[in-house]
Amino acid sequence: MSEQNAPARRRVAVVTGGSRGIGRESAARLAADGFAVVVNYAGNQAEAEAVVAGIVAAGSDAFAHRADVADEIAVAALFDAAEESFGGVDVVVHAAGVMTLAPLVDTDLDALDRMHRTNIRGTFVVDQQAARRLREGGAIINFSSSVLSHSLPGYSAYAATKGAVEAMTLILARELRGRDITVNAVAPGPTATALFLDGKDEETVARMAAQAPLERLGTPQDIAEVVSFLAGPARWINGQVVRANGGIV
Repeated sequence: MSEQNAPARRRVAVVTGGSRGIGRESAARLAADGFAVVVNYAGNQAEAEAVVAGIVAAGSDAFAHRADVADEIAVAALFDAAEESFGGVDVVVHAAGVMTLAPLVDTDLDALDRMHRTNIRGTFVVDQQAARRLREGGAIINFSSSVLSHSLPGYSAYAATKGAVEAMTLILARELRGRDITVNAVAPGPTATALFLDGKDEETVARMAAQAPLERLGTPQDIAEVVSFLAGPARWINGQVVRANGGIV
């Protein structure tokens, strides 16, 4: 068979935090786009396996793999598993993250350390493996947050971790010069996920939903559309933070 007539290589995506929320929808969307998907999860195996079952039922390939994103040995094993099962990795969607809200003066330092470990160290570890392993033509998609530009009271610790994510994203994009690998971050606005809704009363949720000119919360599907774009056709978008927030200034 000539190289011109050879079948196209199947693209492979690793999605961290893939058992819930934006990660779950991103995994399903990339599978619908034709990717084989590795669904990473930290603790909820049942939800991760449910994501995999849905992907397989829809006709694509997927498996779940447990790994703490801040543990470099576990993350290396995650990439090993993807390579052993599917032959390589083309796209990494790093959606794993944690959030604890409190004024800076009242923030528990253990909560700060937990966010630092997952959101900053986790991004660094996952991106490090991605930079070492991704095939040519690949994409790394990190997650920031639109709260970073809004200076909302109560978000100081969380926003600080996302500032670090944006810095890593923009620098890594330039460090991968010559590799044909894009590195971008998606910064969602208020999105109807468990991470966002936890601890907020109805009045707070309604007020935040009204901020956008579209006058609603985002959905995980809205964000997965952006992930799909950055993972696929958006080859000229690189070293950017895409603020997917419905128009909140």
